[in-house]
Amino acid sequence: MIPAFLIPARPPRPARLALIAGTAVLGVTLTACSGGAAASDQDAGKNGDAAPSKSARASISVNLTGTSAAAGEPVTVTLAAGKLREVTVKAGGGEALGGRISADGRTWTSDRVAAPGTPYRVEARDTSGGSDTAAFTTRAAGKVNKLTLAPGKNTTVGVAQPLSIVFDNPVKDKAAVEKALKVSTSNHTEGSWGWLRDYSGRDRVDWRPKEYWKSGTRVTLDAELNGVDSGAGGGFFVRDYATTFTVGASQVVKVDLDRHRLALQRDGRTVMDVPVSGGTPGGDKRSWRGTAVLMAKEGTINMRSETVGLGHTYDKMVNYSMRLTWSGMYAHAAPWNAAYFGRANHSSGCVGMSDANAAALYGQARVGDPFEITGAETKGTVAEGNGYGAWNVSWADWRNRSALR
Repeated sequence: MIPAFLIPARPPRPARLALIAGTAVLGVTLTACSGGAAASDQDAGKNGDAAPSKSARASISVNLTGTSAAAGEPVTVTLAAGKLREVTVKAGGGEALGGRISADGRTWTSDRVAAPGTPYRVEARDTSGGSDTAAFTTRAAGKVNKLTLAPGKNTTVGVAQPLSIVFDNPVKDKAAVEKALKVSTSNHTEGSWGWLRDYSGRDRVDWRPKEYWKSGTRVTLDAELNGVDSGAGGGFFVRDYATTFTVGASQVVKVDLDRHRLALQRDGRTVMDVPVSGGTPGGDKRSWRGTAVLMAKEGTINMRSETVGLGHTYDKMVNYSMRLTWSGMYAHAAPWNAAYFGRANHSSGCVGMSDANAAALYGQARVGDPFEITGAETKGTVAEGNGYGAWNVSWADWRNRSALR
């Protein structure tokens, strides 16, 4: 007879996976590094030594599984028994999804959604030292939405420049998109997103401060859109976007079309005051009033009347061109109109001045500077989508344009 203490103990049976309703269970179990059931008398050696402990029975489930998982949803990892200690979910490129463990320790949920067409690896550990891994891949996006973002990265802009995003495709789920847009400023500037229709007809959202920016403010946008579904007809976003800009000197251009004068004010002091001529009263050649924002300094460009619906009345090369609206209103040099500077409005809608004065303004003005235009004989207020016209909307009305209010 062989002594009992020389007979090897029976190896523990493999732990079974626990099934959690509504989700698929991973193909491996969480195995505790320590702990287990108490040894039986039969498993104990005659010398009193305890038999090896059985492995802990634990398993996790993930809401997304397989090779064609739904994108645009948070990742949820659930432990069948015990408490989670940590969970890591990484995309194929190495980017990790942040997340939180629930108060009861049973569930971990990602802060961001899973992006389309992306493989993910899940690693989980429980408080007993057990671990488990899994993998899934999301379906590719059937349609992709993209955007155009202004201002450009690492630029210096004027005090009226908004953050502006124009989308390639319609955005039906505006709240989901807006939640992904994170704005931070160096001085905690109060501001709000507002949705509008761009002059191009596309969906657009702008973030403007309550009042003009303070000079020196540094602004950062993190558009964490990868995996966000913009809704029916729009498609998924498949990347994040970011930009950072700084606000330059406090400059405001005052255009008084009744007096036919333009003044550049810097830090409240007038540094330039010149005669101008605005749009001809009484028809489509009138200028816009309200606050327009300098969109671009375009230099010498060809201006043709048919592009703004005025027939074939002019075709000129124009110097020192500063765009104020998408509809074609500029401030620029207009030497052919010199007889009217300071006397009458006699242009096709733009604010014209001498070559010398236009050159001086062009050299000092900055993209993002506000042009505050007044005058009785104008054709209306600059619309918010016609360039950057958000400043013509009251602060209360602008905040109500947010999809999160």
